[in-house]
This record gives sequence, C-alpha cells and structure tokens, in this order.
Amino acid sequence: MRLVQLALAVLAVPAMVALVVAGGRVLQPEQSSVVIDQIDPAADIVPEEPATSAIPEIQPPSPPVPSPPVHSRAIDPEAIAPPPLPSELERVEPRAPLSDLALAGPPKPRRPKAVDDWGGTKLFQPVASAAGLIEANGYSVAVSGIDIVRQDEICTDDGKSWACGVRARTAFRSLLRGRAVACKVPPEADRNLIVAECRIGKQDVGQWLVENGWARAVAGGPYVEAGDKARTAKKGIFGAAPDLGGLPPAPTPVAAPTASQPILDSPATDVAPAGTDVTPPTDQPAPAQ
Repeated sequence: MRLVQLALAVLAVPAMVALVVAGGRVLQPEQSSVVIDQIDPAADIVPEEPATSAIPEIQPPSPPVPSPPVHSRAIDPEAIAPPPLPSELERVEPRAPLSDLALAGPPKPRRPKAVDDWGGTKLFQPVASAAGLIEANGYSVAVSGIDIVRQDEICTDDGKSWACGVRARTAFRSLLRGRAVACKVPPEADRNLIVAECRIGKQDVGQWLVENGWARAVAGGPYVEAGDKARTAKKGIFGAAPDLGGLPPAPTPVAAPTASQPILDSPATDVAPAGTDVTPPTDQPAPAQ
C-alpha cells in the first residue's frame, strides 16, 4: 500500500510543474520575451568630469555694500537759518595786536656776550693767593687799579689788631669759587706777574674789591670814588676788628728745642769705660769654651 502511494506522489510532481508553467504563459504572455535596451550611437556622448571638478572655484571678493547715509534730524529751514547779510559790505581796519608776540616781524639780533665784546681771556679754576692776586692757567695776575692787601697784613682798630689780610683773601676766594675769570692777558702765559683788568661776567673784579673794602684804590685810578665810600662806610679792612669772644682760646705755642738740648737720648754702648769691671747679666749663658 505504501509503495502505491509513493509511486503516485512521484508521478504527481511532474504534472504539477507542467501545470504551473502552462498557467504562467496564459496569464502573462507579453513577458515571455526579454527586451534589451539599445544605445543610440548618434546621441551626444557626455565626457566624464575630472576628479578636480568637485573643488569649488575661488570667487572674487564682492565689493562692500555701502552703508546707507545717516541723516541728522530734520531742521526746519524757516525756523533755523543764517542771519541775513547786508547788501553792502564795508572793509574796516584790523584791530591792534594784544602784545608784541603777535607781530610777525623779523627776529631781533642777539646781544653778544659782555666778555666776548670786552676781549678778555678766560682763566678757569682760579686760585686767590691774596685779595687781588689770581693764579690760573699758568698766569699770575694782579688786578689793576688797586693796592693789594697782602695775606700777612695786620690792621689796627681802637688798639686791637686783627688779621685783615686773611679776611680779605677769604672774601676774594668766596667771589671766585667755581667761576671763571676773564683777564686781559697776553696769548701765552708769562711767569712774571701781570697787572691786568679782570672781570667775572659783567662784574669788574677791581671795582668789587675796592667798594667792599677788601683792597685800597690806587691814587688817580678808576676806583678812587669807590674807595672813599668804602672808607666812610667802614667796610672790609676799614671796619672794626671782628669780635672773637665766642671762639675758643688759641693753643699755647710749644717752644722748639735749642741746639744745646739733645733731642734724643744717646744710645747705649756695649763697650765699658776703661778701669771699670763689667759684670755680665745672670740670665745670659756662659760663652762656649
């Protein structure tokens, strides 16, 4: 029985396949043939684009867009308007300048220096050895027109003596401190004492010494009148002796040794005078035999 069923099943398979094929042809007859598309050779052939075509081209910068003008608020020309001008204008003279600086005139020439016009030779770092004596740049100059007060000169006032020469030199040094002196001296330095007129800027050195009483005016010289005024006013060396009460007393001078007084003790000698016995010290060792 089983064999009969197996044989029927085997025979039924080809029959079912044949029915399926026949049914497909009846239902879709137009799809039984395969249609192949053909390319028209006369059509335009589009070339392939290169790989770099994907990079976008650099476009030129576009011009800036002008911003719209900013307008101020509207003004009524009838309400705000310039004042009316007269029909006829009259030209007037300009006003005077407020000061001389407003004048556009040519610059005034500079005044030359007094020392340059005077023609003196500048002596730098002067040293005063006395009131009216100057040493600088190899020159030894005595100010002309004055009687120099020497350093060792002593003046007397009401029976009191005082060193007026030292005071005069100190005052003259205070005038020369840190300043250059212009004197009419020869171009080259001379070892001899030169009498010359000297100035410090516009100040006459001889005039200053005489009018302050630190020098005497030479008779018939240019400073006689200044000397008389200084003597009348009792200035400088013509004044009273300075008060030295507040100063400490001067030290007592030490007498120098005389020729007969020995300065140093005579040195000791190892040689004893004749006829004396010399005993050697006990702490000395005995001489070697």
